[in-house]
Amino acid sequence: MTRTMPYHKTCELCTTAGGEILWQDALCRVVHVEDQDYPGFCRVILNRHIKEMSDLKPADREHVMLVVFAVEEAVREVIRPDKVNLASLGNMTPHVHWHVIPRFKRDRHFPNPIWGASKRESLPQALDSGSSQALKNAIAARLNQGEQVFMGI
Repeated sequence: MTRTMPYHKTCELCTTAGGEILWQDALCRVVHVEDQDYPGFCRVILNRHIKEMSDLKPADREHVMLVVFAVEEAVREVIRPDKVNLASLGNMTPHVHWHVIPRFKRDRHFPNPIWGASKRESLPQALDSGSSQALKNAIAARLNQGEQVFMGI
């Protein structure tokens, strides 16, 4: 994994990839979070230890958000959720990262946030290898297409 300083030795997102890397550039990476309740759950993680979006240069903020939106589009195309939740909390891990979470009306927590009280039994599901590869390809296609945009940032 490409790391750019600063790095924090006790930060989980500095010391691990944070999931299976689907795409990365010098500023950030996109990872798939293995969660059987939320297939297609991805994170966009900054490659250096910064706590808040507002601590980034405006161009870097824009770059991160373009990546978040590209991941959301890919998730919608491949996973076809009822809704997508975007979240940047970082209370437990104060490192800039965004959650891109496909939601389904019958998922374990819907309509609550996934960190809230469960509404029903979990219906374990996972991305099959074909869907996982399709998601990776869709993310890469959107982000590689957008490299011209990123070059100007």
